[in-house]
Amino acid sequence: MANFRARAFTILWLLFLIFPNSDSHPNLDSLHLSLHALRPSPATQISAAEGVLSRILPNHTSSFDLRIISQEECDGKACFIISNAEVKGDTTSHEIQVSGSSGVEILSGLHWYLKYWCGGHISWRKTGGMQLGSVPKPGELPRVDPSGVKVHRVVPWSYYQNVVTVSYSSVWWDWKRWKEEIDWMALQGINLPLAFTGQEAIWQKVFKRFNLTDADLGEFFGGPAFLAWARMGNLHGWGGPLTQEWLDSQLDLQREILSYMHQLGMTPGMLPAFSGNVPSSLKRIFPSANISQLGNWNTVSGDERWCCTYLLDPNDELFVEIGKMFIEQQIEEFGDITHIYNCDTFNENEPPTSDPSYIASLGTAVYKAMQAGDHQAVWLMQGWLFSSDSSFWQPPQMQALLHAVPLGKLIILDLFADVKPIWKNSNNFYGVPFIWCMLHNFGGNIEMYGILDTIASEPVEARITPNSSMVGMGMCMEGIEQNPVVYELMAEMAFQSEKIAVEEWIKMYSSRRYGGPNVRAIRAWQRLHKTIYNCQDKIANHNTDIIVKFPDLNASEIVITSVPGHQWYSNEDAIVALDDLLQASKSLENLPTYRYDVADLTRQVLAKISNHLYNKILSAYQNADDKTLKKESSVLLELVADLDNLLASNECFLLGTWLESAKALAVSDELRAKNEWNARTQITMWFDNTEKLPSQLHDYANKYWSGLIRDYYLPRMALYFDLLEDSLTPNVSFPFVEWRKRWISLTNTWQTSTNQYSTTAIGDTIWIANSLLQKYRKMSDVKTQSDYIQNSSFAASIPEETTKEPSV
Repeated sequence: MANFRARAFTILWLLFLIFPNSDSHPNLDSLHLSLHALRPSPATQISAAEGVLSRILPNHTSSFDLRIISQEECDGKACFIISNAEVKGDTTSHEIQVSGSSGVEILSGLHWYLKYWCGGHISWRKTGGMQLGSVPKPGELPRVDPSGVKVHRVVPWSYYQNVVTVSYSSVWWDWKRWKEEIDWMALQGINLPLAFTGQEAIWQKVFKRFNLTDADLGEFFGGPAFLAWARMGNLHGWGGPLTQEWLDSQLDLQREILSYMHQLGMTPGMLPAFSGNVPSSLKRIFPSANISQLGNWNTVSGDERWCCTYLLDPNDELFVEIGKMFIEQQIEEFGDITHIYNCDTFNENEPPTSDPSYIASLGTAVYKAMQAGDHQAVWLMQGWLFSSDSSFWQPPQMQALLHAVPLGKLIILDLFADVKPIWKNSNNFYGVPFIWCMLHNFGGNIEMYGILDTIASEPVEARITPNSSMVGMGMCMEGIEQNPVVYELMAEMAFQSEKIAVEEWIKMYSSRRYGGPNVRAIRAWQRLHKTIYNCQDKIANHNTDIIVKFPDLNASEIVITSVPGHQWYSNEDAIVALDDLLQASKSLENLPTYRYDVADLTRQVLAKISNHLYNKILSAYQNADDKTLKKESSVLLELVADLDNLLASNECFLLGTWLESAKALAVSDELRAKNEWNARTQITMWFDNTEKLPSQLHDYANKYWSGLIRDYYLPRMALYFDLLEDSLTPNVSFPFVEWRKRWISLTNTWQTSTNQYSTTAIGDTIWIANSLLQKYRKMSDVKTQSDYIQNSSFAASIPEETTKEPSV
């Protein structure tokens, strides 16, 4: 009887994991996921969690007692419990006990304790890293309430990553960096991470069984920095071919990634599945197969070396055969560790017909191929297609795709819910389970940006709305290692049952990030919350500042209607916040978190000033004002050079780190050269170009990195200003074709260069930031932007003094 009750409880828990609101899902009896049974033993999970503790707090390994508890002790849900350890004479040195229903839950509880009892802070190393200096020494840790603290997950899943994050951020990571990231994931409560590394080696094994050659696959796989788009069928061959060395090393890396995720009790969900994207050579081998060629995706001239990929029709019998074989090959390589698979059909590519019956057959076939390889398979799909091509995906087409799969066997990532939520206009995806996701970042751009009030409230709204089918929260940024405040809040929402008052939360965030409350720092963050981190204009925040995305426009035809770049706040407020932050330097200057924030905010201020200077230059050109043109051009070029010097002073903003990481993954000269070209190309031209036509995706992945600014953005800008001056003569038009030819040539030359860049910071960030603030603050000129200036009375709402530490 006891075993029966245990099995029954496990089944009920699994049902809750996918559908917490069982009344909304009448077909739950068909759902039989057994993910809980796939977890490793409690001892394995505890050991993995203890490893994380030893890395972040090596002196406190005996201070915490980490334990796995049953779901029954968590009231049938996932939870963590923080309690005071029981001291039994001298037999234990434990002070705090952290218990959880999995290794991830334990580490979520540890992080919660470090945040809210010790004032600690954990962010990516490239955004300042950890601030744990405020954690008391062993033997003096703060006690919690005698009854303990129990915190439940409000949704079963915390999802992490976008299918392109692996290209924009983690493409050059080694195992050491991946382990650091997985530690971060666990501490943030991530239990459903993407796991896409190394899949090309799996595809190689599968496609060779269909008699495809290495040459065939060399034309199919993209280069290392462009794998995400080759996987999605947007392009093929660009940046390739891949070497066998790359394929083998990435497969080995994936084994380590999955093994460690599994040890922590994560579900490495989102192993890939077959979407129909195939090499063109498959048509030669199977001439009767229904293989069609898709349209042009962002190429300049439709070059078929990388344009117009091939799609195997889901209704072709070969589709299920390939899909089944791919799933089985992954299970053979990695073991039986998950039943959740990602497959994104028609990502930024339209289906050949809008006929709902065809759309339904597509969905059925994709799922059938997964199920053939794993009879318990669940399909997890990014909902980006519904956002990016809303004119095609009308209700009949959406419902046809979503309802082609048995209820409970398809989960949708509402990928852009922070700005453009699809769940609201689709009746909760017509009853299909979905995960509320924050996209936030495009292209790995560096820009201070966020919607903190939205993040603190709308996931709660989505969860409690009548008939909600929401089963998780996710962070689906295209690039990571920026805006740590946004990601800390978003990760925390999976454990918050009610909306968060951001005004109070931001005070605590500032205190944690800097090791204690500081009046000036708190005031700066209050202002940043109301301005930079309160964007409500519903514009997708692609960074188009003039420095990093110089307009490919004919100066003779430009009509100045607005300031370039995306700005939703007054730069005056950003300058005042920076001034406040710098006033705190005496007590905070040695903290990496503080130095990063100073560099980032100074960068943000200067970037927005540059946009206004550019408008002045264009205006002078159109008015044939040679004096002003020369003066303002000189000022802007000097500002860009100053900005490079600022970023060179902080190791978080160095081009050299990106390039050296790419080269470090290679053991041959061939692969080293290929990796460096890939790394340089992605952040500049991105895709193909001709002599006179730049890539349609140029500067999409732009970066504010020292070295890139000095040697690429600055010369490009100077070239443009030289041509402006040369064409200022009456009756002489701006030489637009010549401009294009010269900046495209400059770019292509830089892409193939091999000069080295420093990975070591030079200079004092705080001193440089102070100097630049004094030098440029009067150039802000923001009051011409009346459409987005915030209420000038905002400053009056910030107290002059904060006399006590914010409560927890």
